[in-house]
Amino acid sequence: MSLFSKYFLALFAAVVVPLLIAGGSQAWLGYRDRRADLNDLLDAEARAAASKIQDFMEGIRDQLRWTVQLPWSDSADERRRLEALLLLRQVPAVLSLALVDAAGRERLFVSRIGLNRIEGGEDHSANPAVTGARGERSWFGPVTFQRGSEPFMTVSVAGSRAAAGVAVAEVNLKFIWDVISAIRVGRTGEAFVLDRQGRLIAHPDISLVLRADDAGTQPLRDLRAAIVARPGEAIAGRDIAGNTVLAAMAPISSAGWSVIVSQPAAEAFGPIYAALWRTLGLLVAGAALAAALAYWLTQRMTRPILVLEDGVARIGAGQFDHRITIATGDEFERLAARFNEMAGELAVSQERSERISRLKRFLAPQVAELVDGSGDEHVLDGRRVEVVVVFCDLRGFTAFSARSDPETVIHLLGEYYDALERVVSNHGATLTNFSGDGAMVLVNAPVPCPDPALRAVEMARDMQSDVQRLLAERQALDHGLGFGVGLAMGPATVGRIGSEGRLDYTAIGNVVNLASRLCSGAHDREILVDRVAASAVGSKLPLVELVPRALKGFDRPVSVFAAAALAPQ
Repeated sequence: MSLFSKYFLALFAAVVVPLLIAGGSQAWLGYRDRRADLNDLLDAEARAAASKIQDFMEGIRDQLRWTVQLPWSDSADERRRLEALLLLRQVPAVLSLALVDAAGRERLFVSRIGLNRIEGGEDHSANPAVTGARGERSWFGPVTFQRGSEPFMTVSVAGSRAAAGVAVAEVNLKFIWDVISAIRVGRTGEAFVLDRQGRLIAHPDISLVLRADDAGTQPLRDLRAAIVARPGEAIAGRDIAGNTVLAAMAPISSAGWSVIVSQPAAEAFGPIYAALWRTLGLLVAGAALAAALAYWLTQRMTRPILVLEDGVARIGAGQFDHRITIATGDEFERLAARFNEMAGELAVSQERSERISRLKRFLAPQVAELVDGSGDEHVLDGRRVEVVVVFCDLRGFTAFSARSDPETVIHLLGEYYDALERVVSNHGATLTNFSGDGAMVLVNAPVPCPDPALRAVEMARDMQSDVQRLLAERQALDHGLGFGVGLAMGPATVGRIGSEGRLDYTAIGNVVNLASRLCSGAHDREILVDRVAASAVGSKLPLVELVPRALKGFDRPVSVFAAAALAPQ
């Protein structure tokens, strides 16, 4: 397949595929968001209707409680009669009110449509409304229809004391119709109420309630059962007419009823269907635009790509001086510039690598890196500076190497050298050389550092800690090894020393001999420090002055201090 064909298909797919993904994801996200919005809307409508009906029922219950605050006396109570009549005026939904004393006898009865009675004496002790109120303080009876049109319900409330008796009221539930009829979800959504047994007790179409057709309202009970099975969601189901609807429910706890609001699915998802058609139109237009754009871009990309291909091949072959020339004013030009920058950086890197390789032939690796980093080899020229020289070596190594196999000795030395190099590098010192089991380290040369004596002592403590830990981990070898360190501070001549084929960076002077002798006299776990370095450290680290020692090559005993080593981690 030609380059043109590949890029044309790739660019076309790069535009069309995201459009398809975006369209599909937008449709899905739109559906999900719409479903969430419908869930919130239907749930809010159901809760609002349930709250209004709940407030209506609780308001009647609270009004009834005022009529059973005081205990009954033996004679007729005119005040209670006035309070009962006042209740009928204030609560239009109450059709009649009966007040029953503690013995269950009717003491007062007032009604909107019947005759009022005082001290009627009718026994209500077995009335479910009376027994229910006495047991639960308030009682809501089943819904009944009077004269085949209006629903009623009995509500009873017991006083806080048994002597106050019970108030029994017949309540007209027409108010519930007003609430349900006023609810509209969208254009055609509606709400209805089912009682505890699943009977339809309120619906915008009152004829459905009056017919009391349990078989005809079975879909509504099925809808409620589906909502109960998945609470908190808008559930899809069928209404009485067989249409698919989305519905949510809210309970009316005091009466045990359920308020359900629903909206036809076709109306609820109408905006989603419209959005899908719009998305399809955009996909067709986008595909046509993608084809045209892919053709134009492919034509424009072919030549720069070929130029890039040739340039990359040359740079890959080592022609780092080659430069790619593209003048398109777009990403290709910037890409060519990046390739040219890369070629320049590769040339510099190659030159640096070659320079370091040459330096490493006659310098220690860390010194070679230092020279390359500074870019000035004059830092290695001989000069007189004050340095801290640190010598260290293993105790008992000769005996250990004599009784151990070569592989064990080499392996241990490798780990030992790695530990020393790691510590020296961490403290910014210069490891000049390894000699058998010993090493020489310079602090403050070739690059000066602040407080070199303190840094040298801290480095020696870390050396002791790491090496002692290494030796402790190798106890199984029964090596009998120890580790000692000696350091001294003073002027020395530092620089490159050696032959043309091999140069070393080292230090020469009395301070070097002193540090070597202190190292030789150091026991296992001991760090010996000369007086000059100890004075420079001062009180920054704890040092213990030892008995002056006679050292080889020195006419008089030398003052020696010991630094405490860190415990192995």
